[in-house]
Amino acid sequence: MRYPQGGGLTPERQVFREQIRMEAAERFAAGASNGDVAKDLRVSVRSVQRWRRAWQDAGPEGLRSAGPVSTPKLSEALFAVLEVELAKGAVAHGWPDQTWTLARVKKVIGRRFHKSFTLSGVSQMLRRHGWSHQVPARRAVERDDDAVAGWVKETWPSVEAPRRRSTPTSSSRTRPASR
Repeated sequence: MRYPQGGGLTPERQVFREQIRMEAAERFAAGASNGDVAKDLRVSVRSVQRWRRAWQDAGPEGLRSAGPVSTPKLSEALFAVLEVELAKGAVAHGWPDQTWTLARVKKVIGRRFHKSFTLSGVSQMLRRHGWSHQVPARRAVERDDDAVAGWVKETWPSVEAPRRRSTPTSSSRTRPASR
């Protein structure tokens, strides 16, 4: 099964699914058909077919949950150490400001624990532990709105790439080579 946001089954849900498979095993032993088992347990016939094959090969033990697919890269104890490191602030780890970015957290994990994460993996791990991205509640005191407006009017047009216009002779297709 695949779930959004990289999630899998919770431990409670794994137990629930295992109970359904065990109930299917009892029905297999009683001689029930795949269609009847699927209908009664409200699962797909394909799942029941897979379960019956596993049951025939290994008995009810073949239907037991194998546990989580993988263990987390950072255990709860190591994540507690990471939280202490993050509480020290980004400046304490050598960055010029106190902003924590995913790339910086990834770098701290690599330096401290010698483990490699993707930015997506760092984000998922932080969310799993209750962390969220932060957005400033107000604009910086140093912000100069007049300077920003002037930059947008004067500098930005020269930096921005010109927009492509569609004309009758323009085409996104490659033109054949002339002979």
